[in-house]
Amino acid sequence: MKKALVIVLLLACAGGAWWMQRDEGRATRAAASQVAAPSPVAEMIVAGLGGFRGIASEVIWFRADRLQSEGRYGELAQLATWLTYLEPHTPEVWAYTAWNLAFNVSVTMPTPADRWRWVSAGLRLLRDDGLSFNPANPELYRELAWLFLFKMGGGLDKAADYYQDEWRKQIEAARASGDWTPLKMEPEKMKAVDEAYGTQDWTHPYASALYWAREGLSVATKIEHRHELRQIIYQTLMLESRKDPRFAAATLRELEATYREYPHPGLLDLIGHFRQQYGL
Repeated sequence: MKKALVIVLLLACAGGAWWMQRDEGRATRAAASQVAAPSPVAEMIVAGLGGFRGIASEVIWFRADRLQSEGRYGELAQLATWLTYLEPHTPEVWAYTAWNLAFNVSVTMPTPADRWRWVSAGLRLLRDDGLSFNPANPELYRELAWLFLFKMGGGLDKAADYYQDEWRKQIEAARASGDWTPLKMEPEKMKAVDEAYGTQDWTHPYASALYWAREGLSVATKIEHRHELRQIIYQTLMLESRKDPRFAAATLRELEATYREYPHPGLLDLIGHFRQQYGL
């Protein structure tokens, strides 16, 4: 009986894979616009798996690793979406899928607009879906903050200026309407960020990196999670200090707060260097 059920499971997964891959161009466009929306076939198969969902997840993880090693990121994006249906309360699933969308798939796209669709899809997958299922998981807040800091705010992606322009439009639209719910942001918490670190330019991704890292810090209990989130905060503030030295004092406070929680010699050296650089 067990062998028969496993065979049925594998056939169901194979059928689902065929359904997703029967038209790769259409599947890829759909994934970029709404990655997490399950098809009726997906819902039917997931519901029918019952207690065998764990086995199905293992099969899909194995296949996803194979696709990633082969650099087949478009197919991987579709397949990894199934993991979010099967294991919505496993944070690693959301982090893995969003990373592939925003970092791996996006860089294979030919134009900044195409890249932005995938970066935005990864952002929304974490913020709108992953955190709705796992609202107290600091790792997902870290991944979201890192996406704003490194992918959108940094200069390593040649399309970063385009991402920043698109993000500015979303912020300006929310500001004009007074409705921040599409961005899952709260004005009172934004005000708290301004008060803690200095008035932010909310049209720039750096401000959102601070916002989401601070949100993660509020639910983080393990020292390693708190250190990672504080690291994002002080790295963001250090970058802001380069443009505006008025952020230096807040940066130093965050560096010292991080050292108190995580007394590491390298961090102490960084504090000394930062004090000397800004005369603090």
